Amino acid sequence: MNQHAQALEEKIRAKTARIGVIGLGYVGLPLGIEFAVKGFRTVGIDLDPRKIDSLSQGKNYIQDIDDAVVARVLSKGLFSAQDNYAKCDELDVIYICVPTPFTDNKEPDISYIKSATEAIASHLRAGQLIILKSTTYPNTTEGLVQPILEATGKKVGTDIFLAFSPERIDPGNQKFTTANTPIVCGGVTSDCTTLAVLANEQIITTVIAVSNPKVAEMEKLLENIFRSVNIALVNELAKLCDRMGGINMWEVVEAAATKPFGFMPFFPGPGIGGHCILIDPYYLSWYARAYDFETNFITLAAETNESMPFYVRDMVIHEVAHLPKSITDVNVLVLGVAFKRDVDDTRHSPALRVIELLLAEGLKNISYNDPFVSQISISGNEYRSVELSEKILGQTDIILITTDHTGYDYPWIIKHSSCVIDTRNATKNITDPALCKKIVLLGSGNTKKN
Repeated sequence: MNQHAQALEEKIRAKTARIGVIGLGYVGLPLGIEFAVKGFRTVGIDLDPRKIDSLSQGKNYIQDIDDAVVARVLSKGLFSAQDNYAKCDELDVIYICVPTPFTDNKEPDISYIKSATEAIASHLRAGQLIILKSTTYPNTTEGLVQPILEATGKKVGTDIFLAFSPERIDPGNQKFTTANTPIVCGGVTSDCTTLAVLANEQIITTVIAVSNPKVAEMEKLLENIFRSVNIALVNELAKLCDRMGGINMWEVVEAAATKPFGFMPFFPGPGIGGHCILIDPYYLSWYARAYDFETNFITLAAETNESMPFYVRDMVIHEVAHLPKSITDVNVLVLGVAFKRDVDDTRHSPALRVIELLLAEGLKNISYNDPFVSQISISGNEYRSVELSEKILGQTDIILITTDHTGYDYPWIIKHSSCVIDTRNATKNITDPALCKKIVLLGSGNTKKN
């Protein structure tokens, strides 16, 4: 190690290193708070003034973080938030945790990474370590971030240090958190890797070093594409079971899961949501085309998953057709608009897409309930979560379960409803024949659950 690397290593070990986190969302804020809890003075940077105002008042907006913990590190001065990069030159380790969406043409939008890196470069000094965490395609770290940093005249591996260490955040997971979820880390040089691993080890129990950033970047894509492909498989089979009749896909998966090796259960649903699983296949497909390679299998899986909201729309329309009223007069109540159970995250939620599609079909009387999401905006319309009551359920023609929150009293809901379309198998424990007659289950192989 040269003098810059040695000096930074000593700071990290002594916990005198100043930590910076750019992007205070689902990844960045938990990361920054974790460093602050461990005694590192941490600065969070985000250009959204609402987040800065909230944190400045000691208010937490991320469900997976304890409000008391956030308030404590803020009051002790271990964590602060700002909406500019003015203090970047005072930071020793800087994490980039900005969004990486895709465009309308499903091409990567890495503008947030680019702008964050340029801002860092304008305050860059020797001895700093930059760690990119945003999910992206291979060669982003070395092909985009490194040239911007080195344009300042400072060389990666000698003057400054650079690595990629992808996030592994699972919103709502109480078992695996930022601190105890193993992560991988790959630096541009061996010193970059050593320092990045050391920095991460201050807050994370297990850090696995890989040979370079490209391996870490591809590894992250593999994690999420693995899930995308397997979810697409069961979604397609669920539709086949409905077409064939007499075969319940949920029972099929549970039966297959009894095999103690060689099988991992995945379940069908109304589509996929969240930031990574929907987007990552397109990131890799886009990058692969630069090598004259088409990821047909991966792209087909992504398209299959994106087709599920249309399939759910058709399930609703099928039930509407049996009602003695015009489609414009039908009342639909959607249960759950978060992308997964027991979280408040609506990013790319399939429920929102389903509602959008139903509106396009002429269904005007759509409402929703979600104990975690108080308000949503779809197609220019604002909706607020309605309170569930016997009266509301009784006035609704179709209940559509798109997110299986554990707090829902499903027997009570079904008892006071006339038709329930279940896309998550949330009603699997319902055995009362009278209630089962009201249920239409995606992938059940039957028109009704019974």
